[in-house]
Amino acid sequence: MWTMDTLPLFNNAQAWTGPSMAKSLDWIYTMSADEIAEIDAAVARIDPAVDILDIGIDDFALPSLSHKLADFRREVLHGCGFHLIRGLPVERYTLREAAIAYWGIGLHIGEAVSQNGKGHVLGHVANLGLNYVDPEVRGYQTSARLNYHCDASDIVALLCLRTSRSGGLSSVVSSTTCWNEMVRRRPDLALTLLEPLHYTRWGEVPSGKTVYDCVPIFAPYEGRLITTYVRSAVIKAQALPGVPQLTAAQIEAMDFLDALAADPKLHLDMAFQPGDVQLVSNYTVFHSRTSFEDWPEVERRRHLLRLWLACDDGPSVPPFMNERHGLTARGRPDGIRVPGVPLTAPLEPA
Repeated sequence: MWTMDTLPLFNNAQAWTGPSMAKSLDWIYTMSADEIAEIDAAVARIDPAVDILDIGIDDFALPSLSHKLADFRREVLHGCGFHLIRGLPVERYTLREAAIAYWGIGLHIGEAVSQNGKGHVLGHVANLGLNYVDPEVRGYQTSARLNYHCDASDIVALLCLRTSRSGGLSSVVSSTTCWNEMVRRRPDLALTLLEPLHYTRWGEVPSGKTVYDCVPIFAPYEGRLITTYVRSAVIKAQALPGVPQLTAAQIEAMDFLDALAADPKLHLDMAFQPGDVQLVSNYTVFHSRTSFEDWPEVERRRHLLRLWLACDDGPSVPPFMNERHGLTARGRPDGIRVPGVPLTAPLEPA
């Protein structure tokens, strides 16, 4: 049992600040013309009739780029926790070609797992005009600001196809640094966030599970800090039968954590460009997005493709994280799998 006097601080690669990262830019890699040519050639080899789901790593050889992708994966999983790859020529790809190129890059990083109850392994981050107040609406389906949060996989990856008219900045912050600051400033609240909180499953309930999940935000484990946080899911769980009401201490602790993440001395903002691929660890980085104003023309509206990736060489995680949604055949957290729902890779937002 932890006490305020025994709470650990972490001095490792996962503990960084946004201003320090903004100075280095080591986390940005721009692909060379030769590497883009490798991707073009791999896309061209794919049969036009094949389902994206059926494309395997052997179908998408990237002789040079694959080695760099392996380096980026290790940095995301065991280093600072994020990376940005620039230069995918989405402006000259069809939507299907862009999706195939992105899927192929993902194959060299991890296994795509389901992101929602519809079985989508290729996700779309786009404003569908839905109301975020709705208990079963998730933020990526709206234009609303998203609080800092994590997703349910080893890595979340985003490909920018089109940007919004204004807004929509992507932000990342080290959850390890947030923890360290909380321990230093308010160890009582840090201790509170080691206790489990209830999360709605958004109506996407895996086999044998309840309509809510119950996990802590922070979990020190094997010398690292592992995090799980989606405040909107915590708030919406309050309406579910059997979920206890949040205590004043829990609300204060989440408020303090959100304020830390929003502090410009801690987080890093980045403006996506078309063709950017962002990789983020869900265990050591909280990610967010500012609200945005979209273009009136449907064909110009902000559109990102998303992958949730399970990685064989991912960090060890506490047993409760493996129990949340189940495991892949290779033993990594398996995203959101609902009984009877097949996996699919849709080419349009839905």
